[in-house]
Amino acid sequence: MRQLPRLHQWFFGRRRDQQWPLVLGQRRIFIVPTAAGMLFALVLMVMLIGAINYDLSLGHALIFLLAGLGLVAMVHSFHNLFGLRLTPGRADASFVGDLARFPLQLDNPRRQQRRALELSFSGQPVVAVDLPAEGGVTIALPCLAQRRGRFDPGRVTLATRYPLGLFRAWSYIHPSWSCIVYPKPLRTPLPPVSPAITADHRQGDSGQEDFAGLRPRQVSDPTRHIAWKAVARRSDEQALLVKQFAGGASDELWLDWSLTPPDRDSEERLSILAGWIMLADEGQACYGLRLPGQQVAPAAGSAQRASCLQALALYETGEIRDAA
Repeated sequence: MRQLPRLHQWFFGRRRDQQWPLVLGQRRIFIVPTAAGMLFALVLMVMLIGAINYDLSLGHALIFLLAGLGLVAMVHSFHNLFGLRLTPGRADASFVGDLARFPLQLDNPRRQQRRALELSFSGQPVVAVDLPAEGGVTIALPCLAQRRGRFDPGRVTLATRYPLGLFRAWSYIHPSWSCIVYPKPLRTPLPPVSPAITADHRQGDSGQEDFAGLRPRQVSDPTRHIAWKAVARRSDEQALLVKQFAGGASDELWLDWSLTPPDRDSEERLSILAGWIMLADEGQACYGLRLPGQQVAPAAGSAQRASCLQALALYETGEIRDAA
């Protein structure tokens, strides 16, 4: 009995695969009869008993023909996976409650097609795919992200019941996959901005004179920047427009942990900060992030959004990151 855990580990071990691309060999493929296959074998046994009892030569021929068909189906199920080459890709970040998607490249070096391949993480949606002869396909395997931080989806099950559904062949694949899961954004009004005066502005070169265009107004935008004349010309639209200026004085928006409601729990406060980051990014604002013991300097753009959201995702997870 002591050897059973070792035997299970040898067959179904959860060690990560290190060498890529991974080629499926005979030691990595398992095959068992399905429920339909067991029923098929039972019917053949009953037919065989009847043929022996009544001495039916054609009955014996039919039974051996069907048995041979079942054996051929078993071989085809095995070879539908044998020699398949797999290469994992890089997964993008996701939000809590969304489906994180992990790319996997499947290559078929044979001249025959591979049909009805099924791939999935444990308890997650199944992705079915057919591979062309001497071709490849890249698929995105979905996995529900249930909590923030660095997310490891676990191993992938690659299975097939082709061609007759009498046997199920499968293999386990465990890449070194992970992705960052951000807190789920909670949309609340942005905190007020604080004016940041640059050196050029202090010397009298006013950046407020460098008009750069108009954009929809955000809750955090001061009323003095509203373009009233442009709004009057667009009276049929509800969104107010604000002026954008280049250089000189600018407005910095600090998304501070201390500005979130102190009566909320940590995860909800992180969700509020994530919602502020999304609103500030949509408004093309220059914003920074302050967390206890950590700060991300003010900036704008997609890189700033990713840096701030990653800081929220890894907050108090024990993983160290550099502040941007």
